[in-house]
Amino acid sequence: MKFPKPHFLNQIADLIGCAYVGDANFSVTGMNEIHVVEKGDIIFVDHPKYYDKALQSAASVILINKEVACPEGKALLVSEDPFRDFNILTKHFRPFQASNVAIAATATIGEGTVIQPNVFIGNHVQIGKNCLLHANVSLYDHTVIGDNVIIHSGSILGADAFYYKKRATGYDPLLSAGRVVVKNNVGIGALCTIDKGVTGDTTIGEGTKLDNQVHVGHDTVIGKNCLIASQTGIAGCVVIEDEVTIWGQVGTTSGITIGAKAVILGQTGVTKSVEGGKSYFGTPIEESREKLKQLANIKKIPEILTKLK
Repeated sequence: MKFPKPHFLNQIADLIGCAYVGDANFSVTGMNEIHVVEKGDIIFVDHPKYYDKALQSAASVILINKEVACPEGKALLVSEDPFRDFNILTKHFRPFQASNVAIAATATIGEGTVIQPNVFIGNHVQIGKNCLLHANVSLYDHTVIGDNVIIHSGSILGADAFYYKKRATGYDPLLSAGRVVVKNNVGIGALCTIDKGVTGDTTIGEGTKLDNQVHVGHDTVIGKNCLIASQTGIAGCVVIEDEVTIWGQVGTTSGITIGAKAVILGQTGVTKSVEGGKSYFGTPIEESREKLKQLANIKKIPEILTKLK
């Protein structure tokens, strides 16, 4: 997420009431998660295991819970609770805006687009030309829809990321300030849920089709011309490359990549990244031919045991 205008390091420190290391006039232009961070951005880190990764990332400012040696060209914000203070910055730069109308005044809707009854379109939503939104679709704030997109009834785009920090008092959410971006010619079935990015974008690539009851987690990027069947659950920060086919009731873990033109057969648990151009099945996931051979051999076990008696 980029700020409306650049801020100085000392201004950001004042907002969250923390110390800083670096030039007070160091320019800060946005905030992001580590997998999408860019120069000028703030990221947060609150565990020594991830200090080096954060310090060596593209981020210009690291919100951290311990003063450490600062790499050249970067700055630190030293906080007792970086998770909490990252949320404070999110609230400041992208506060929740309530809406009491079905279509927000700041939304833009392209020529030829049809909006069916009971659709909710939030603040700063952009919808392209010749789209069709069926009844009871909800587009949360800042969602971006391309041209020729069809979204069926009951689908929700832009809900918060499922991202929590466990504390003694319960679970604290990491507030979501990102977007859902849907490219041209996408089809989204009924009762789908697509979560927005924490600070970046959850993206559905051009020409991709989602069946009914598909869930897409925060910051996931789905490529062009993919087919994703019903009851598939895709976790956060997944990359699905172009022309991937995912059949029904597939589930994935977070932070993996599914290579271009891969086929994931039904009820597979995608527990790791997989190469493109191959067919996969099972939990844990394996190439489908190998997995099916294993299942066939398992069926032979009673026969083998009988012969051994």
